[in-house]
Amino acid sequence: MIRRQIPNVLTLSNLLCGILAIYFLYDLNGSTIPILPSLLIIAGAIFDFFDGFTARALKVSSPIGKELDSLADVVTFGLAPSLITVELLKTQTAFSDSSSLICLIPLFMALMSAYRLAKFNIDERQSTSFIGLPTPANALLWLSLPLLVHLSENKTHLWGLYSEQIYAAITGFLTNPYFICLTSLVMAGLLVSELKMFALKFKNFTWQDNKVKFIFLISCLVLLFVLNCFAIPFIVLLYIIISIITNTFKR
Repeated sequence: MIRRQIPNVLTLSNLLCGILAIYFLYDLNGSTIPILPSLLIIAGAIFDFFDGFTARALKVSSPIGKELDSLADVVTFGLAPSLITVELLKTQTAFSDSSSLICLIPLFMALMSAYRLAKFNIDERQSTSFIGLPTPANALLWLSLPLLVHLSENKTHLWGLYSEQIYAAITGFLTNPYFICLTSLVMAGLLVSELKMFALKFKNFTWQDNKVKFIFLISCLVLLFVLNCFAIPFIVLLYIIISIITNTFKR
């Protein structure tokens, strides 16, 4: 009985991370760039990975576990990143009080995340791959922005292959309010699109069966080596591009 509940405990831990991310987003004593919520979403992603892994390893997968997982994902990878992006937009001087409604555009991603996860639960095509952008991938993009702003403002780059000016330019481009608004709409569309996207699930580790996944993972390591944390948004972009290219050649 206890063994059957272990994956559910991990899923609830994911949900708790999402709830705490939202709580601390509005309880940071005036902090303009929320860092802790982003870190909590990363912790939620770790729990999200291990709940499914544990359920399969213990052979205790259940319908309630699948529903609970989607519920947790809506909060942690749908609502929390959207609210973080809203708060990030509010810090931009380009948006005055009269245009505050524009700052709510990222909430559209939360709505599409909920729709995407509901569709996932009844879509039998998504057992080995995804149809539409996975919510954790979308969340990864938006949670990275406050982290990049923090690193850029504090001149902390972990390892520096480039000058501070280049890192500042990357951060400035990615946090441009108009770029954020446009990109959030594009990402919302990708969440519910019919684009087939590969999943990092391995039945074996042969090159022939997993070459797309291996190419992606190797590219991620290269990007991280060159750009460290600033590579995160580009990794999400790379995931989308490789999925599009793979679909094109399979037709």
